[in-house]
Amino acid sequence: MKKQTVLLLSTLALALPLCLSAAPNSFKVLYENGKPVPYSCLAGEKRQVIVPTTYQKKNNEFRGAWVATIANLDFPKTDTPYAFKMKFRNIVTNLKRAGFTAVIFQVRPSNDAFYQSKYNPWSRYIRGTEGYAYKSFDPLHYMTAEAQRQGLEFHAWLNPFRVTKSTALSKNDYLATLAPNNFARRNPETVLAVPAQGGNMLILDPGHPKVKAFLLDTVREIVVNYNVDAIHFDDYFYPYEGIRNLDAETYRTYNKNPKFTIQDWRRSNVDDLVYSVSALIRKNNSEKGRQIQFGISPFGIWLNQTSTKYGSPTKGSESYFKQFADTRYWVKKGWLDYIIPQIYWNFSHAKAPYAALTDWWSDTVSGTRTKLYIGLGAYNLKPGTSGWGNSDELKNQILYTLRRPNIGGVCLFSYKHLFTPDNDVKKEAVKKVVVGCWRGELPYR
Repeated sequence: MKKQTVLLLSTLALALPLCLSAAPNSFKVLYENGKPVPYSCLAGEKRQVIVPTTYQKKNNEFRGAWVATIANLDFPKTDTPYAFKMKFRNIVTNLKRAGFTAVIFQVRPSNDAFYQSKYNPWSRYIRGTEGYAYKSFDPLHYMTAEAQRQGLEFHAWLNPFRVTKSTALSKNDYLATLAPNNFARRNPETVLAVPAQGGNMLILDPGHPKVKAFLLDTVREIVVNYNVDAIHFDDYFYPYEGIRNLDAETYRTYNKNPKFTIQDWRRSNVDDLVYSVSALIRKNNSEKGRQIQFGISPFGIWLNQTSTKYGSPTKGSESYFKQFADTRYWVKKGWLDYIIPQIYWNFSHAKAPYAALTDWWSDTVSGTRTKLYIGLGAYNLKPGTSGWGNSDELKNQILYTLRRPNIGGVCLFSYKHLFTPDNDVKKEAVKKVVVGCWRGELPYR
C-alpha cells in the first residue's frame, strides 16, 4: 500500500517549480513500495511527484467519457429504435449524474456510420449486419438531442482510416463481405492490408487523394446535417503495427515534393488531413453561425528527449515515427480546438511516467489556442498491477492536473469501466473520483 506524506503548501516551493491554480491548502508526496515515486524516468531523476490532497473544480472544467462502439465495447447491438434510445439515454443519465460534462461517442468505428450517410454504410455494430439499421430513425439525431437535453456536450468520434482491425481473410475476400456502398469495397486500390495480430489490418491509404476527398465529404456531411458539439479523431492514423513499405507505390505516384522521404510524405498526408478538416469545420462555423469544435486524442508521446530537445522526458514509442502523427505541430499551428493526449500510464511507469508527460503537454499548449484535456486509462485498474493496483491512482492523476491552469479537464476511457467495473480496485477508484472529488452519483455502491 502506498505511503503518503502530507506536506504544507510552503514545502511545495522546494519541490517542482510549477504554477498553481486556486491551490488547495496541502499537498502530498506519492510513494510506492516505501519510496517516493520519481517525477520522470530519466537517469538521476531526483524530483518527486507532489499532488494536492483535496480536489477543487476548475472553471468550465471538461469531464469527458469515451463510449466505444467498435466490437460493441461500450454500446450493445439493439434490435429496435426504442432499445437504442433507452440504452443511450441510460448512458447519458449515468454520465450526467456522475458529474461528466461530455460524451464522446464513436459514430464511425470502421469506415461505417451510426447515422444516415450518403458516403458510409450503416455500422454492423448497430444491429449486427453492415448496411442494415432502422427505418425512419437516425441514431445521431437522437443522440445529439438527448445528450444536449441533459446538459452534456456530444462529440462525434470518428476513426478516419480503419476498415477492419483484424481479419484472417485476404484483402479482397474481406472487402467482398462489406456492404456494396462501402468506400473500401468500391475502391480497393485505396486499401492497404497491414499484417497484424495473426491476420491483416485493413486501412484506407492516407496518401491516396481519393481517401482524403472521401474523409472530407464524411466530416462535411456530419457538421452540415447534425447538431454535434465537436468532431473527434482518435489516435489511429498510420497503424501501430508499422506500415512497412506497403504504400511505396502510392508514394511514388502521389508525392510531389522531391525532398520528402516516404516518412516525411506520410506525416504530410496526416498533416494535410488534419489541416483540411480544421479548415472545413471553421468554414462551416463561419457560414452557419456554428461553434463546432475539432479535437484529437493522440497517442501520449510525440517524441522523446532522446530524439529532439523539444521532446518529453520519456522513453516510449513515438507517434511522430510510429503513426506519423506530428501532434505537437498541429497544436503549434492552431489547427485543433482541443487535444486529449492518451496518457494511459501510471505515475511510476518505467518509460512514460504520468507526471512528467502531463507537464510536457501542459507546456506544449501554453500560448496556443488549443485547449488541453488529459486522457486517462481507467481500464488499466486492477489488483496486483504496479501503480494501477492502487485505487488512489486515478484520483491522484486528476488531482495532479489541478497544478496546471492550462489543463482544462480530463477524459476517461471508457464508459463500461466506469459504470460496470469488473474488479474491486476499479470500482473503488471510480468512486473516489466521481463521489469523492466530483460529488456525483454512481449506479452502484
